[in-house]
Amino acid sequence: MPSCALSHPWDLTPRAARELQESLVSRVRVARLTKPVRTIAGVDVSMKGPAGRAAVVVLAWPALKPVRHVAVEAEVAWPYVPGLLAFREIPLILRALKQLDTMPDVIMTDGHGRAHPRRFGLACHLGVLLDVPTLGVAKRRYVGVHEMPGSEKGDHEPLVDPRTGEILGAAVRTRSKVSPVYVSCGHAITLKESIKFTVRCAVRYRVPEPTRLAHLESRRWSVTSTKGSKLNVQ
Repeated sequence: MPSCALSHPWDLTPRAARELQESLVSRVRVARLTKPVRTIAGVDVSMKGPAGRAAVVVLAWPALKPVRHVAVEAEVAWPYVPGLLAFREIPLILRALKQLDTMPDVIMTDGHGRAHPRRFGLACHLGVLLDVPTLGVAKRRYVGVHEMPGSEKGDHEPLVDPRTGEILGAAVRTRSKVSPVYVSCGHAITLKESIKFTVRCAVRYRVPEPTRLAHLESRRWSVTSTKGSKLNVQ
């Protein structure tokens, strides 16, 4: 698998991590996709005590048939800090992605992209590191305000910074009459395209298939207890 386009230290203080986000946000590129999409991957991380399990599920596009899945389990040093989820999860996600033969054409994350206080959520961070199109699909709103979208699948409303009017993403209805999800660009993709992928990937459930399947895979632990254990990399 191709190596990262950019690297940086991960062993940072929260303050230094925020400063790094602010220094990297200018590298985010919001632009139309330039290559045909044949695969889309979902990534997710589940935690059990001090350990994390990162899963990547690759699906053929547009059939949405799973074609590959990989997972990595390891101890995680970073605590949960709001706004700094990338520092907790991306090192494991990168280790999982390295097990793939080829990079997916698009990566969907269970988290935010530009809908983030520093406009540099997990989807942006991962996309900039890999220079791969990424989008964030989150189940809960983190920043911004929005009108309630219409009740039918595909209805959406912009997620807006109330101070500046900047559009951060969108509240998107993925199923009729269910709560919306929150979609935002990560890197090398537009919001319109991000919404399209999210809606088309929501086949039967509120959560789109790539991240739904990645979440299920991330919870298939190879050990029953992680207390005091050194987990193996799968």
